Order: sequence, then C-alpha cells, then structure tokens
Amino acid sequence: MRPHNLRPLLVPAATAVLLAAGLGGCLAAPGPTVAGNGRCDATHLQWAVGQPGDEANMRRLARESGAGLVNPVGPTTIVSRDIRQDRLRVFLDAANTITAVRCE
Repeated sequence: MRPHNLRPLLVPAATAVLLAAGLGGCLAAPGPTVAGNGRCDATHLQWAVGQPGDEANMRRLARESGAGLVNPVGPTTIVSRDIRQDRLRVFLDAANTITAVRCE
C-alpha cells in the first residue's frame, strides 16, 4: 500500500483518539465542594425576595441555604418537577429581581 492510500484510514483514527482524550478530561473533573451536609434550608432566605438576582446575592443565598446546587429560574425557564434535597431554586422576573426562593 502506498502512503497516500493510508490517509483515509488515519484521519478517522486520529479524530477518535483526540475525541476520547478530550472527553476523558471532562470525566475526571471534580464537582463543587459544599460546606455542611449539602441539604437546602430556605427558612431564613426571604430577605432575598425583591433583591436583584446578581452574583453577590446568589453567592450569599448559596452560602446561607447550605444547598449544593443553586438553580436560577427565569420567567421563561422550563423546570423539571423532580425534588432534590440539595437544590435551591431562585425565581427571577424579567427585570432580574428575585421573586421567590425555594428548596425543591
């Protein structure tokens, strides 16, 4: 076989190797660390209603709730109805103002 005849075989093989190496890095990435047990508690978070949904308020909500996951929900966001003990949902209106804060 001549070298130029091997080119159609090498390109798919090289692509597969690069794709596998790239996806392997995604699998090894560690998740976020959570202080406490990761269970959400929204009993003391009503201060946030009416506040802007900015990064500072989201970080404070995450810290004070103990949630492992903070999920901002905009007015057109479709959400699943599953319940997670570690998720805080922050509901926002079109002006990015927090309208509700719930563990669900």
